[in-house]
Amino acid sequence: MRHPRIHREGRNLICITVLVLFILNLSLYLLHPAEWILAISLALTAVLLVFVTYFFRNPVRILEIDDPNFIIAPADGRVVVVEPTEENEYFHEKKLQVSIFMSPFNVHANWYPIEGKVLVSEHQKGRHKGAWLPKSSTENERSLVVIETPSKVQIAVRQIAGAMARRIVTYAKPGHEAHRNTHLGFIKLGSRVDMYLPLDTEMFVAVGEAVRGNETIIGRLANE
Repeated sequence: MRHPRIHREGRNLICITVLVLFILNLSLYLLHPAEWILAISLALTAVLLVFVTYFFRNPVRILEIDDPNFIIAPADGRVVVVEPTEENEYFHEKKLQVSIFMSPFNVHANWYPIEGKVLVSEHQKGRHKGAWLPKSSTENERSLVVIETPSKVQIAVRQIAGAMARRIVTYAKPGHEAHRNTHLGFIKLGSRVDMYLPLDTEMFVAVGEAVRGNETIIGRLANE
């Protein structure tokens, strides 16, 4: 049986969590040696440890497709926006925005949605409003990654911190090759990922649908 993989972003935190919980339980037992108190404490800490470990799970997902124009979901979650909008941080023109909200129970690794080259990777400080709110795209802490496909089409992926998320990790760097089945980054706790696509992109998902990162085909770029 294959053991579940833990994402590298969570390994140190899980080790620290185990150590802290062990110290807390030991201290509680020394101060209050009643067995029922220890049993409740162990149960609560076990639930916490399971959640932390579950949050940092790193499933193996390998997608093989032949069409380079297919756009793959960069994250697990639920589609909350599919609409034309003005993108004023990089493109400064109207693009098709697709937003995926990630709850604390989703896998929080982010994948490259398409093959190409990374042109831009920028981190911007900001607020920590609820990631489901429309203003989170422009006011929250975020990272912007712009990818240019071999056919010279540019798309943007924006990692957005939510009300609980306090750290965005972005592996993409300018000049890097963007490959499918490869992690673009990781966001800790509830968050959101926005994509900005050409307006003529053919969409295969709608608002309210659940998607899986590096599995769900969400759209297709128009043929050049």
